[in-house]
Amino acid sequence: MASNPANLWVLLGLGLAGILLMTRKLKKAIREDFGAFVEKLQLLPPPQPAPPKAPHPLTGLTFAVSDVFDIEGYVTGFGHPDWVRTHEAASWTSPVVSALVEGGATCIAKTIVDELAYSINGENKHYGTPTNPAAPAYVPGGSSSGAAVAVAAKLVDFSLGVDTVGGVRIPAGFCGIIGYRPSYGAIPHFGILPVSTSLDTVGWFAKDPNVMRRVGHVLLQLPFGVQRNPRQIIS
Repeated sequence: MASNPANLWVLLGLGLAGILLMTRKLKKAIREDFGAFVEKLQLLPPPQPAPPKAPHPLTGLTFAVSDVFDIEGYVTGFGHPDWVRTHEAASWTSPVVSALVEGGATCIAKTIVDELAYSINGENKHYGTPTNPAAPAYVPGGSSSGAAVAVAAKLVDFSLGVDTVGGVRIPAGFCGIIGYRPSYGAIPHFGILPVSTSLDTVGWFAKDPNVMRRVGHVLLQLPFGVQRNPRQIIS
């Protein structure tokens, strides 16, 4: 009987040690992807052309896309589980995503966005807010929060987001990476869930300026997303 209290303390100690170990493992798992990804996938590029043709321009690069871009066979989640539950999988892939894959890059994931992409904080109460690698105590910025975090954490070489009123530029600034929003309509925005069709603009993130240039070289050769008619200044 005298040994029972000692045994109890041993059991309590083992239990606490187990809890601490599980907590550390959970924190490690969170640190590994920083909560950036909402769904992992793999879109592989086509085989390299035979010499003497040049290799694909984005060969060897990996990327992720905000969960507002359509990818065939996957539900475009829009940052909300109810949206996923009530919508069917996409029947086609956004031309922007297809162009990058055809250009030699591998798409590995969809990334978290604010709920319905309707915020600039980068928070999502349903899937969790991605951890800002540059400042873990602060929000990553949104709405393309997961895409920015994935690049800042070096999980991918570049990523795609949508900038309506800062959805690419703000998280890029918060996470300490490069984010680019081209002129409206310069890149086709077909195959993305709209927030504001008159403002939505496809943009991208990277840490390396050379990667930014390579991605831009592919995307900016696509047909305009909006027909540009010359304006009549003087009648």
